[in-house]
Amino acid sequence: MKVSIVGAGYVGITTGVALAYLGHTVMLLDSDESKIGLLREGKFPIYEPFLEELANLAASRLRYTTDAAEAHLEAEVIFIAVGTPPLADGNPDLAYLRAAATSVGECLGDRYTVVVNKSTVPIGCGNWVEALVREAFEGRNGRGSKGRFSVASNPEFLREGSALHDSLYPDRVVIGSDDQRALDCLYALYRPVAEQTFPAPSFLPRPEPLGAVPLITTNLASAELIKYAANAFLALKISFINEVAQLAEKVGADATQIGKGIGLDARIGTRFLQAGIGWGGSCFGKDTSALIATAREYNLTMPIVAAAREVNYNQRDRVVEKLLGSLKILKGRTVGLLGLAFKPNTDDLRDAPALDIARRLAERGAKVRAHDPIALERARRECDSSVSLVSSVEELAADADALVLVTEWPQYRDLPWRKVAGLMRTPLLLDGRNFLDQAALEAAGFQYIGMGR
Repeated sequence: MKVSIVGAGYVGITTGVALAYLGHTVMLLDSDESKIGLLREGKFPIYEPFLEELANLAASRLRYTTDAAEAHLEAEVIFIAVGTPPLADGNPDLAYLRAAATSVGECLGDRYTVVVNKSTVPIGCGNWVEALVREAFEGRNGRGSKGRFSVASNPEFLREGSALHDSLYPDRVVIGSDDQRALDCLYALYRPVAEQTFPAPSFLPRPEPLGAVPLITTNLASAELIKYAANAFLALKISFINEVAQLAEKVGADATQIGKGIGLDARIGTRFLQAGIGWGGSCFGKDTSALIATAREYNLTMPIVAAAREVNYNQRDRVVEKLLGSLKILKGRTVGLLGLAFKPNTDDLRDAPALDIARRLAERGAKVRAHDPIALERARRECDSSVSLVSSVEELAADADALVLVTEWPQYRDLPWRKVAGLMRTPLLLDGRNFLDQAALEAAGFQYIGMGR
């Protein structure tokens, strides 16, 4: 099928590469000429494992453009995958969505087209996008012109760091529309994924024993709410174990053992029950805020979701409190942060706990250094001067009073810890993810502090 994707951001790029690998012809559209130029050179503005390798396999079916008419005129399916950043009141900023929908309406051709919301948007945006597309279409072609299109919602459930795996081998595919023809079209688009009939790339092998992938069809509003509800529930699980971890510290229990003990109950599951600094990134914070804001429009409150947000952001204060408990004074101390990205295998710094922790430490007079194996280049562009960015862990540790493990990069697990301890003024390590081997660190000379342990 012929597919165009509006927005060469994280979702647009990974979705486009995956669909092209599955055999579709994909045109990726963005107004940023420098970004499109980079993509045409085979380079990517984001870091994602195996992205370049999969794009190379699908190169003959991938094209990039800044021309909306070129992208949309022949498209059978148009994905809108633009950003919806949060506003001050918690609602998402829909300016990019409005512009994209209007542009689509102005460029639609004669063939039937399915316009798909891939962006995470508030409930009801499907109807709004349909109205915008139709208004723009009639503005170009005259009132009463019958544009042959339908609007659908196809929320993404991509985890940064494993987005291509999640695209090819998802837990489920959700398609929402009030038009059966749109549902049929998108089923045809996703048939290779649903039936797992495509050859698996050697670097992204098919999980065993994966068979058919569930494809769920709903109305528009249900598909939109599924996305928000899924992210809110995952955020709840993380905040729940972090709340329990606070009690664990008081009573002498170990949150890592508690997470395993309750997670082995099949009704609960072990994933997202790891105590630590809490979640960050572009999704959980934005989506829980938008869910609360949407409920407010209907005179509803979401006290459970609101509590999950409060617990999560308080975890960043707990890092400062733990350092104060050991160092007593932060003014003039040097603290090194291991990790800047909000999670491993990405360079994404949006709502990254490390940046928030760095700011809070700096406000208390500490000197803050930070290291990250992937995100340093992005951090140099996006971080303020209150954080000193260093290119090696040895430089991070030199004369430091404490290290904080913020991002659980695999590289950090096997550092020469005895050497690192010898470089520090005070060999104190706060493991914000309960990721490191406590016994090995203590044997290397560190005072080890965990979360909920």
